Amino acid sequence: MRTTLLGLALAFGLASAASADPLLGSWRTAADDNGHSGLIEVTVCGRSLCGELVGAFDQNGNPMPSPNIGRLIIWDTNPTQGGDYVGRVYSPDRDEEYDSRLVLTGDSLWVSGCRRVFGVRGCREGGVWTREN
Repeated sequence: MRTTLLGLALAFGLASAASADPLLGSWRTAADDNGHSGLIEVTVCGRSLCGELVGAFDQNGNPMPSPNIGRLIIWDTNPTQGGDYVGRVYSPDRDEEYDSRLVLTGDSLWVSGCRRVFGVRGCREGGVWTREN
């Protein structure tokens, strides 16, 4: 009984902590290689955070269609310390996945990612996303 109660308390604590995470909400991405940006909705996905592309915008900020609407752009994302997060990120303009590092400062989110190609580690800055809500 004691183990069950401890497990329930721990599970509730984890769910409460994730639901209050400051990364939750809507984020406008920096412009990609094509000048396009996206609107990412960050939510809780199991024990991690994830972000789905819910809107796409052209170089002028006008809504545009995208085959990536509904796709997870960030996933398996977890806080490490002091506004830093690690996880995975997808870059639609390059159709590539990266190990990600996110740094949250107020309403700004600095996004970067690294991956290995033929044993060589290459990194890319995804720019600064801004909070929309």
